[in-house]
Order: sequence, then C-alpha cells, then structure tokens
Amino acid sequence: MTVHFVGAGPGAADLITVRGRDLLARCDVCLYPGSMTPTDLLAYCPSEAVLVDTANLALEAIVARMAEAHHAGQEVVRLTSGDPSLYSAVAEQMRRLDVRDVPYDVVPGVPAFAASAAALKRELTVPEIGQSLVITRVQARSTKMAPKETLAAFAATEATLALHLAINHVERVADELIPHYGADCPVAVVALATQPGETVVRGVLGELPDLVRGAGMTRAATIFVGRVLAAAGFPDSFLYSRARDRANQPESL
Repeated sequence: MTVHFVGAGPGAADLITVRGRDLLARCDVCLYPGSMTPTDLLAYCPSEAVLVDTANLALEAIVARMAEAHHAGQEVVRLTSGDPSLYSAVAEQMRRLDVRDVPYDVVPGVPAFAASAAALKRELTVPEIGQSLVITRVQARSTKMAPKETLAAFAATEATLALHLAINHVERVADELIPHYGADCPVAVVALATQPGETVVRGVLGELPDLVRGAGMTRAATIFVGRVLAAAGFPDSFLYSRARDRANQPESL
C-alpha cells in the first residue's frame, strides 16, 4: 500500500482537492494535525477508518504509525494543513519513509496565502507594480532560518511579501520592513482564511501592530506587504491585449 501526503487546504472542508477527498474516502488510516483540521474534513473518511491526531505525537511516532499501517496492507492518508510544499514538515517524514522503503505520493492543496489573497479579492502579481511574491516567515522559537534569508534581504527587492507564522511578531516585522517599504506601504492581514471566524484587516505598514492587536489576531494568519495590495490605474496585462499575436503564441504569461 501507499502513504498519501494530502494537502488539506486552508481550512474549509470543500477546498480540499477532489483527489484528496477521494483518498480520504477510501483510506484505512488517517493521520491529521488536530489543531488545524476541521471535523468536516474528517467526515470524508470511512466510518471504520482509524483517525490519528498527531498534534501531540513526536516525529518518530508519526512515521512509525504510517509504516505500521503500510506493512499491515492499509491505505494511509497523512493530512497536512494548506499545501505540503510549504511549512508542512513532510520533508523529514519522507526522509524516514525512504529509509524504511515505504512508498508515498503527494497531493497538493490550496495554500493559506492563496486562500488569504482570495479573501482580499486581490491578485498578487499586478502589471508594472509587482510581479514577484516572496513567501517567508520570521525567526522565533521555531526552526532557524537560512543565514541569508532575512526580512531585510527580501525587503530590499520591494517584492510583495506573504509572511506566515509571524502574527505574534508584528512589531518586529514593522520595524524591519519600514526602512525598505516605507510606513505608508499597504498591508493586509487575513486570519483563519476560509474558516469560521475569518478576519481581514487592511491598512499601512506603520500601523500594522495596532491593526493586528485591535483585531485580536493571534494565530493562523498571513501578513501581506506590498504596493500590489492597493494598486490602481495599472496597465492591462499583455495576456489579453489586442496587440498580441495569438496565432503564434500559447496562452500564457
């Protein structure tokens, strides 16, 4: 059998992919992060499936549970919040499954930054305003950042930032970014995107701490910083321009 790493999406049960839903519907064992998985999502599992909350399990215990189920001939789904490619801690799980010769595959999910951008009703790549998005976090008690991956280094590009795991460090975020973006740079914060209690605040970088504290945001939030958040009067994309030769070009950016 196979272990399936499945991106559960940002929270709403109906934002899991069809493939992910179908894998849940036929799994024998589902391991899920209890603090971040809505009960509606687990309802896709068969009634006889074994549900394992991994919130209080160490890495070795999680991997051992997946390997045990695999060797017992059971179909295993390992849910991750958002998309497995971002801050999901699947890399170390895959590494250990490789050592054990346990096969696995990966099903993408809707990442939190994408769900948050949808809540804002904003495209994050706007012609001639911003064409790059940096997805990063801040250093706290969590795993160390790579030495050159600092907020200041990213901010020097003035690209749009999407900050995860930073909601309790907004004073530091503002202090480090204002020298590069300016206190008047637009910001937006989305907490609990697609979930009950979803909250959105908008403003400028200089007032970021007050915005977040005033809204009572403390977890599951994405902070956006960049001029695209308030862009207006920008030129249309070349994608649908009348001047484009569509006979000889594929429809792409």
